[in-house]
Amino acid sequence: MTPALQFQAVPGTLTVSSLTARIRRSLEQEFPDVKVAGEISNAKLAPSGHWYFTLKDERSEIRCVCFRQDALYLRTKPKHGLAVIARGRVRVYPKRGEYQLKVDALTPQGAGALQQEFERLKARLAAEGLFDEDRKRPLPAMPLRIGVVTSPAGAVIADILRTLERRFAGLHVRLFPVRVQGDGAAREIAAGVRFFSDRPWAEVVIVGRGGGSLEELWPFNEEIVARAIAASNVPVVSAVGHETDFTMADFAADLRAATPSVAAERAVPESAAVLKQFQSQETQAARALELRLQRLKTRVLQAGLERAARSVRSRADDAWQAADAAETGLRTSMAEVLDKLGSRLDGLERKLSQLDLRVRLVRREQHLDDLAHRLEVALRASLEHRRTCLESTSRDLAAMTEILDRLGGHLDGLERKLSQLDLQVRLVRREQHLDDLARRREVALRAILEGRRARLEAASRSLAALSPLAILERGYAIVTSQSGTPVTDCDQVEIDERLAARLHRGKLIVRVEGSEPSEPESTG
Repeated sequence: MTPALQFQAVPGTLTVSSLTARIRRSLEQEFPDVKVAGEISNAKLAPSGHWYFTLKDERSEIRCVCFRQDALYLRTKPKHGLAVIARGRVRVYPKRGEYQLKVDALTPQGAGALQQEFERLKARLAAEGLFDEDRKRPLPAMPLRIGVVTSPAGAVIADILRTLERRFAGLHVRLFPVRVQGDGAAREIAAGVRFFSDRPWAEVVIVGRGGGSLEELWPFNEEIVARAIAASNVPVVSAVGHETDFTMADFAADLRAATPSVAAERAVPESAAVLKQFQSQETQAARALELRLQRLKTRVLQAGLERAARSVRSRADDAWQAADAAETGLRTSMAEVLDKLGSRLDGLERKLSQLDLRVRLVRREQHLDDLAHRLEVALRASLEHRRTCLESTSRDLAAMTEILDRLGGHLDGLERKLSQLDLQVRLVRREQHLDDLARRREVALRAILEGRRARLEAASRSLAALSPLAILERGYAIVTSQSGTPVTDCDQVEIDERLAARLHRGKLIVRVEGSEPSEPESTG
């Protein structure tokens, strides 16, 4: 338990409690029943049933509370942007020493200025077709590269990365850092959307921020952001605020998510579920193929075609052996290519270590993307060559089936289906193996990039620690005259002169009432 504070009684001095009590009596007696017109902001319903909100106009604002026993009879519930006339009495909350309006009744006057602007812009953009459902695109089934447009300092990016890592580890995520509220935030958000739209990298883009009032979410309601999202060449997921918050970005996006975490869940599938689905399909296909092969084998043996079947199997074994040899050659080629790429990357890393870290990271990413593209082209060419060889082998096997023509058209058709099914299964397995090698290569390259990105973030944090704004955050201030000249000596100012004090957040306008020159330092 916190011990009670003890103060020594001084004649003619008030304690904080006694002063607050006198102010409370004075205000509550002066304003026992008032009507105040204004716009509601930051309305919140507490679990106790009490409503807390702010009533404001263009110059001032006042905190308001409507307790549960009065809130039950309100015909109009508090809502962001609603213009109302609030009736109640002025009271003082002693614990914080602040005055507030205890509201007994609310009379609506219509939507506030921001809400009216929101509705007008929404109607105009909807009339142009920006919100039509038929222009919204489905998200890719399994994206590997995801762009994020949000603040780098908030909890939103951490929630998105944590959700993506949990659902599908190994994804490549790029952040375009922006401000999510205040002047100029809308232009930065639109620039982030256009950045991913103009570059063929991201497969899906997440735009979002945490919850807040209508004023705080307003950058996502500006026309420039809605048009940038609607014109994006990449599908966009909007995750602004909480489930009850709606913005122009939500209407223009291809998909609206209730929160940033939900947006990450909707953008990528769960790796365990995908793997389970693939395994189930593979098991079903294997069982069906095994059953069909068994039936065909029985019918062929019953018809006395065992010798012909052995001949076909011999040719098929030769084809498989040739395919295995081609696969071995492909693995060797891939190993040589990867070794060469590793050597080139080491050389590039040594050269880039002499350049600026940010320039090195950008150039490194571009070069890796180019190498990945060239490797993908080479792999596809090799795979196409294998397919050509297998197709040639298939034609040879088809020629062998002419031996079975004398046994009847029906058995001949069954034999051809048998050879085609067997070839297709082998081909699918080879393609899956190649895809696995490509994924391993991409994971290795992604790990290198993540290491470089971590070094860049460490350098950015060191730079931020040396910023003058960090000094202001510790409680210091910069004092300037009305002309903007820094004040470093009390002799620079006059009594009653107005000065500006720059704080970590905001600025104070102060007036000089007196000055005390500092004592000269002793040199003895």
